[in-house]
Amino acid sequence: MTHAACPACVAVPHDQIDQAAHGERTLEISVPTVHCAGCIGKIERGLQSLENVDHARVHLSLKRVRVTYSGPQCVEDEVLDTLANLGFEAHLLDAKVLAGKTDDVARGLLIRLGIAGFAAMNVMLLSVSVWAGAEGMTRDFLHWVSAAIALPTVAYCAQPFFKNAWAALSVRHLNMDVPISLAILMASGLSLYEVSQSGEHAYFDAALSLTFFLLAGRYLDHQTRAKSRSAALELTALEMPRAQLVRDGQVETVDTENLQIGDRVLVRRGARVPVDGVVVKGESELDMSLLTGETMPAAITCGDPVYSGTLNLGPPLEVDITQIGQGTKLAEIAALVATAEATKTKYTTLADKAAQIYAPLVHLLAFAAFLFWQFYTGDTRLAIGIATAVLIITCPCALGLAVPAVMTAASGRLYRAGILIRDGAALERLVDIDTVVFDKTGTLTTGEMTVIQAPKADTLWLAASLASYSDHPLSKAVAQLAKKQNMPALQDVTEHAAHGLEAKSGKSRIRLGRADWLGCKPVEGYVQTWFQIDDQKPVAFLFEDTIKPSSKEAILRLQSRGLKIVMLSGDTRLSTDRLAQKLGITHAVGAVLPDEKLALVQSYGPNVLMVGDGLNDTAALAAAHVSMSPASAIDAARAASDFVLIKDDLTLIDTCISLSKSAKRRMLENFTIAAGYNLVAVPIALVGLATPLLAALAMSASSICVSLNALRITRGK
Repeated sequence: MTHAACPACVAVPHDQIDQAAHGERTLEISVPTVHCAGCIGKIERGLQSLENVDHARVHLSLKRVRVTYSGPQCVEDEVLDTLANLGFEAHLLDAKVLAGKTDDVARGLLIRLGIAGFAAMNVMLLSVSVWAGAEGMTRDFLHWVSAAIALPTVAYCAQPFFKNAWAALSVRHLNMDVPISLAILMASGLSLYEVSQSGEHAYFDAALSLTFFLLAGRYLDHQTRAKSRSAALELTALEMPRAQLVRDGQVETVDTENLQIGDRVLVRRGARVPVDGVVVKGESELDMSLLTGETMPAAITCGDPVYSGTLNLGPPLEVDITQIGQGTKLAEIAALVATAEATKTKYTTLADKAAQIYAPLVHLLAFAAFLFWQFYTGDTRLAIGIATAVLIITCPCALGLAVPAVMTAASGRLYRAGILIRDGAALERLVDIDTVVFDKTGTLTTGEMTVIQAPKADTLWLAASLASYSDHPLSKAVAQLAKKQNMPALQDVTEHAAHGLEAKSGKSRIRLGRADWLGCKPVEGYVQTWFQIDDQKPVAFLFEDTIKPSSKEAILRLQSRGLKIVMLSGDTRLSTDRLAQKLGITHAVGAVLPDEKLALVQSYGPNVLMVGDGLNDTAALAAAHVSMSPASAIDAARAASDFVLIKDDLTLIDTCISLSKSAKRRMLENFTIAAGYNLVAVPIALVGLATPLLAALAMSASSICVSLNALRITRGK
């Protein structure tokens, strides 16, 4: 047992720095265990009390803290020590990597939506006079003013539809944006022609209304999809930007990208290993949870391999580099995640399926209307007007809103229940699942150890007293067994790196630590530490991971739905099987590595729900048909997930499945409404009874009906 920093209490500073004009620097740190206003105040007060720290701000929803500081480089060590003492887990983030992805698409859509709405209102106001009977030069003047407003607006605001339509046509395909673009262009073009001929009617308001409603649907759809940041990007941000290079007996701070294979780096206590390598000096324990998902530290000595992203909990280590950049274990996992993310995006949504059928049909109807009226009347102007009315009246505004409106309503409902939806299409996919795969540590369990076997009376008090000198998770669990007033005083407490603690109690020598250090045989299948007084036979403390209160109820609910439940863990097979038996899970696999976990999830079929929280779960989360993670998960795991459980309650998984079924019903109902509207409205347009203006009003009415139907999902329990 080593006197080491607990992995739940260590914060590692990250010095990805923005140089400000007056010498200020910023530090980005992920703090996944922050969960309330008390945590925010504790962190901000603690960091702002440091001399060189100018400002500290915690972002609760992102679970990050940004520290602005000035002065010497060593201020980062102060930040490290302060956060460690405050007791918050932290992960390094590269601010440049994270800042490199900004949502310019959403910003552009919102700007266009505002402009289109403003222009539509003004043109409609001008149209009131025309509808009221303005004639001659007055009518022509109002039409030309409307044209001056509408044409530049359409040219700018409808660009997302024009670009997508052109991209589809350039590869000889049709999508929903093709009829949309044609409707907008024909309404604008026909209106301009009418105005140039002093015609009685112009339909600029119809073109602008179309653009506005379609942009509203497109923006809502984008928002439900764009909340998901790439998990591969988050993993890249976890890479250490700097390292301590050992050269000619001197230590200097260098950028990690400048390291070479064969260089030697120093990994101080509480710091993360910046690269893959082999230990050449020192003994310690590493928190391997980023790779294995398990919170128990691994003993490391000379000759042992170490991996990028793991945390040194003990004395400093010197490591010779064997892999850098894309060759590290962390980079390999990021590559797996990127591949899995790309596979998931191939899912075809209900809206996409509808578009594949709808777009060709709309074009055929409009073209047929043009040919018929051109042949029947010989009036090209009339034929184009009717064809335009058909395109407008069949313009897929209702279809465009059918899914986004439901997604927006469902997102609000889920958020109030304690679930954050990151990918709207996941609600559709969730209906199809037949298997639920759980990670063990941190998902079904808390990650904190509970003592299940301990010695009695005086031996327990003595062991607890010695354990109180360590922040190791097992030592903390032992120390909590005894009341402080029962702990005897100790002398000469000594730490033996990667082995344990030793002290004197009166005339007796006591030791607490690893089984092999005390010369005894480990108990197979259990996390354990051993205690010895003088030369007496060592006694064991056995531990198991603490089960979350909601785990068993959640599994019972999912099993009642007929779903297959599987548990995967990087922990030993025996401890995994033992926990599975307690929870009533019949399928459990232990000692699983990240790439093996990915392969297992894929082997369970195409309709798997994956629930996990660690870096070792990230590839599996990205590859699963649907994925969820608790709010305490690391950034990369949350980014890979379709849903984040804001409340620490696994029964919310069942709630989410119920709501997904309700949401899909609303979507299908919306498609039915849109289809019914077209069945009524299209014949009217085809026979020439609907002007483009009336078509635009009918289209707007259908969009409103779809939106109102979507709001039904917010009602009920």
